[in-house]
Amino acid sequence: MEWVRSATQQVRRRTAAAALAVRHAWAGPGPERDMAVQAGKAALAAWVAWAVVGWWLQAPMAFVAPWVAVLLVESTVYRSMAHGLQQLAAIAVGTVMATAVALLLGSSLVTMALVLPAVLLLGQWQRLGSQGIYAATGALFVLTGGQVTVTSSAARIAEAVFGALVGVLVNALIRPPVYWSDARSALEHTAGEAQKILTAVADGLATGEWDRHVARDWHERALRLSRLVDQTWSAIGWGHESMRGNPSARRARTSHPSAEAYADAVVVLDYVAVHTAGVTRTVWEAADSVKAVPPTAGLTRAYARFLRHTAHTIGLYGRSRLAPDGLAVERLREAVEELHGTLEEFRGQLPRGMPDDPDALVIYGTLLAQAHRLTDQLVEV
Repeated sequence: MEWVRSATQQVRRRTAAAALAVRHAWAGPGPERDMAVQAGKAALAAWVAWAVVGWWLQAPMAFVAPWVAVLLVESTVYRSMAHGLQQLAAIAVGTVMATAVALLLGSSLVTMALVLPAVLLLGQWQRLGSQGIYAATGALFVLTGGQVTVTSSAARIAEAVFGALVGVLVNALIRPPVYWSDARSALEHTAGEAQKILTAVADGLATGEWDRHVARDWHERALRLSRLVDQTWSAIGWGHESMRGNPSARRARTSHPSAEAYADAVVVLDYVAVHTAGVTRTVWEAADSVKAVPPTAGLTRAYARFLRHTAHTIGLYGRSRLAPDGLAVERLREAVEELHGTLEEFRGQLPRGMPDDPDALVIYGTLLAQAHRLTDQLVEV
């Protein structure tokens, strides 16, 4: 009965996860609430399309309208409009081809064998994008829906057009999706993780409580920063796309930083991720080397202070870019000046604190180079 116990535990985990998502959606703005709103809008679009085409007009293939309406309540208004045009083009082509061939041959079975390969190939056309498959769907609606006539095929196209209009309008007019808050969260998370890594390295160097295993963990965390940066770029792309064709775009721009501000911040974090990986790799290689160089107390403490100030500056930079005000900019300027001071302190201690060892020269020289790159990037902001 082990499989029963495993299945029960899996059901409980999924139920708990679903309940947690519902609580998050109820508690406040976030991805869970956005998902719930989009689901409600899709249901509303389907209801409106069916109420008009199915209940009021009594159309013979009324389900086409709510089906298309549901599909076109997309994650962004721009995507709804773009996919709507592609989908209608695909449905129209499939419907027209199937109708013409069926009327010419007089056999739905033979027509299906001839038309389906053609429309499936047509569905791969780049201009139809991901909606190309609906050419085959349109053809199947014609060939499996009873007697083929020009009137019934035209009705199906008209129903699809109406459903598309309903889906796009519902998505655009009722709480149109805007994803800049997701971009902000991703950016803050990436900056926060960079801060934590640099602070951990600084604390370890300052106290001397680090070895090759700890240094390897630092480096692995630093490597994951690049993936967080990629996720942040993706979130910014969604935020930018959510503005296209959005009726509330002007209001959203006044309450969120510009796309350029987000992009500039991520460019800096991308450099920070690269140089943080370089720092942690150098520390790891020093700890893992067969001829490991004993840490020089004065140098490591100076470098630890530099890393701690770098972490502090990164946090201030993110806040100053996303919420630019005089106080935030002034605090960032002061942090950059302190960062310069700690870098000069570390560089000044190198000549008198350097061990008489070529390996130490390589290690501390590499750390100094990484420190200069980090500082230069943060100074340029």
